[in-house]
Amino acid sequence: MNDLVFDRSLQPRYGVEERLSPLVSRLLAPNPGPFTFQGTGVYIVGVGNTVAVIDPGPDLPNHLAVLRRVLDGRTIGHILITHTHRDHSPAAAALKAWSGAKTFAFGPHPSFHPLRSSLARGPATTTSPASADAHGGGGPVPGEGVADESGDRDFVPDVLVRDGDVLRGDGFTLECLYTPGHISNHICYALPEEKALFTGDHVMGWSTSIVAPPDGKMADYIRSLERLIARDDAILYPTHGSPIVKPGPFLRASLTHRRLREAQIRACLAEGCDTIEAIVARLYADIAPNLHKAAGLMVLAHLEQMRDEGRVQEQDGRWTLSR
Repeated sequence: MNDLVFDRSLQPRYGVEERLSPLVSRLLAPNPGPFTFQGTGVYIVGVGNTVAVIDPGPDLPNHLAVLRRVLDGRTIGHILITHTHRDHSPAAAALKAWSGAKTFAFGPHPSFHPLRSSLARGPATTTSPASADAHGGGGPVPGEGVADESGDRDFVPDVLVRDGDVLRGDGFTLECLYTPGHISNHICYALPEEKALFTGDHVMGWSTSIVAPPDGKMADYIRSLERLIARDDAILYPTHGSPIVKPGPFLRASLTHRRLREAQIRACLAEGCDTIEAIVARLYADIAPNLHKAAGLMVLAHLEQMRDEGRVQEQDGRWTLSR
């Protein structure tokens, strides 16, 4: 777990396009908060006449004004969305209207309501918009909003992309990598010219990412994480926080963290903590009480995976190890 060290050193420079590499620049939206850290990082890919924009961000007047100013004079070839949370996709509508560019995504927002699972009892039936999943005892780790209002239900992509699709720009290519887990329509975009991967919220360097059932599934998240571990990317660009410059150790530590969390949950069940509320009280005793409900969603995601694999069972909101 020592390798899972989170970087919260990013100092925001709102309204400024920052060059991160020969092909990548970033504009930070002024929407800091417990789920967005310092704000949504809007990535601009390409240095020629035509660029791609990844996750244009929230529908905020001041952000839209800066976005239009920064992109003025450039042709936008693609507007790419990693997933349809409201801090990622809403600005796509205005950007499309200005530029005439098409929007690309895996699909519209899922119809699932993350708080309506029949198994989401106790603290998991409602939640504050933050993840309380701690990283190796380092205290609370805020993450993504999971309330229904976090979904951008107005967004419908012009072009559906699928795993393995390749989009070509002016001097660059972007390859689509389907990574469900955080949300079922999550997709990452690889930039092979720089061995870079835009990871949206699947992997973030400042925090763990919440997996909220029923649309978010822990088994999917772990499989997607294993896909990234098998790659040889040199740098990861999350939509929130700083780039991850040593992807291998960070990704492996993230997977270890999830496995250790599952082991802790199993130990709780073996000791008679048979409700989500009791497990949260045991495992998250050092975090603020207003984060316990969000922590319950992460516990639920682990429990649902174990249930689907026949390792635990549930009845009337009480969970037990399968015999």
